[in-house]
Amino acid sequence: MSRDLTVGVLALQGDVREHLRALAECDALARPVRRPEELDTVDALVIPGGESTAISKLAVDFGLLDPIRKRIADGMPVYGSCAGMIMLAGTVLDGRPDQQSFGGIDMTVRRNAFGRQVDSFEAAVEIDGIDGDPFHAVFIRAPWVEEVGPDARVLGRVTSGAAAGRIVAVRQGHVLATAFHPELTGDLRVHAAFVEMARAS
Repeated sequence: MSRDLTVGVLALQGDVREHLRALAECDALARPVRRPEELDTVDALVIPGGESTAISKLAVDFGLLDPIRKRIADGMPVYGSCAGMIMLAGTVLDGRPDQQSFGGIDMTVRRNAFGRQVDSFEAAVEIDGIDGDPFHAVFIRAPWVEEVGPDARVLGRVTSGAAAGRIVAVRQGHVLATAFHPELTGDLRVHAAFVEMARAS
């Protein structure tokens, strides 16, 4: 039997509670992370959706930017949804000039690519490595991935509508990111896949 897995959720801004609940339902010990000393107690980390510029600023203010970057570089499993995807990108388009990211995935992400809040939508996304029906994905002021580097693997694209073909799920090694919000759907398959990935690491 594997030891308990402790997964932190970066709790600076965004939909933290929903991720904590989903992780707990996947049998992980889930706890909020706001300080470097709390980061030291977790095995893996989720970066939630929210406002990427606010998360970037608060990560600097709370002394978490460099510690998270170091943990990612050292192999800590990380999953980011929506704004979390932006925070894990090597390059961010349409961000603020002073916006910083944690990095972790060699990809170029366009912030708010699908439009404003009123342009939020839902779409079916087939995700490589997740069995069953296509994932019913919720996109809220979501980014998309413009391109990925040679070490990053595209896991999912929008399959229909005006956004068909846009990259919305990517993995590079121990780092996973989606442009959509699985924590808002009740479908635990993305969280379960991340927990399994974290346990395997």
